[in-house]
Amino acid sequence: MPPVLLVAFNRPRETLRVIENLRSVKPEVVYFAVDGARNDRPDEIRLVHETQKLAVEFDWDCRVYTRFQEINLGCGLGVSSAITWALTHEQAVIVLEDDVLPKPSFFEFCRELIERYKDDERVFAVSGCNYVPGRFLSKRDSYRFAPITHVWGWAVWKRSWEHYEFDISEWRKTLTFRQLKYQLGGSWLAAILWSKTFDLVAQKKIDTWDYQLAFASIKMRSLVATSNVNLTENLGFNDRATHTSSLPNYIQPTQDIEIPLIHPFVVLDKPANMWTQKYVYGAGFFSGFVLLAKYIKLSLKSYSYRAPD
Repeated sequence: MPPVLLVAFNRPRETLRVIENLRSVKPEVVYFAVDGARNDRPDEIRLVHETQKLAVEFDWDCRVYTRFQEINLGCGLGVSSAITWALTHEQAVIVLEDDVLPKPSFFEFCRELIERYKDDERVFAVSGCNYVPGRFLSKRDSYRFAPITHVWGWAVWKRSWEHYEFDISEWRKTLTFRQLKYQLGGSWLAAILWSKTFDLVAQKKIDTWDYQLAFASIKMRSLVATSNVNLTENLGFNDRATHTSSLPNYIQPTQDIEIPLIHPFVVLDKPANMWTQKYVYGAGFFSGFVLLAKYIKLSLKSYSYRAPD
């Protein structure tokens, strides 16, 4: 089984559930990264320390490496620097955050695809998270290829992560609008919304790391192997979440994937992509213009905003 990186912060209860989930598959190598407490929230120090102490819960026969931050790096650098840390030592890693609970077959799904596409530059990452209803997906194939990585349970190779940049302030110099539109399946509205999103990230008005991941895969003209069933549950939809306080209506029920996998051709699944762009990212005709207006308004302000995942 590939090494697992668990990225945590201030939620010891959820983190423990993820560790208990890992105990059922017993990865041989675990990287455990915990971000530091925020200065303006003194009560958070206790929660962060409780989370750090959970390192003793990796009680099966495995090697555990820890990375505990003394200061808070935030949603962006906290996760991205942890991935860089793990991939300094590994060729590929499964990435779980402290609110992502995988089904048992998620790990076999990642293991098989990490091995299958390890040298295939057409494939950027592997995702076990699926938002698309089954009626819009292949009835035969186990997974599909998408332009964007859904990061609620995913895996990535070192060769892909080497193209990741946290600072994308000059993104327009490396990716034209035409290239962006092509990689997103030909939707001009999706291209407009994503270009505006990249602008806001470049201006540091969105504190995140995953939009930079989307930019990296699009820039490399590569695709993401994405499960056709939802293999992960997100535990983070509550009032203690940083960004996700309410459950989006596109979340699909979780279920295990059938093994052995049935492999598709490495081409973009356009119907599934168009559904995702419209209903997850807001690139429908009406919702797209509403979101675009919000982005334009935000560009004139100085506070941070987190666009929908």
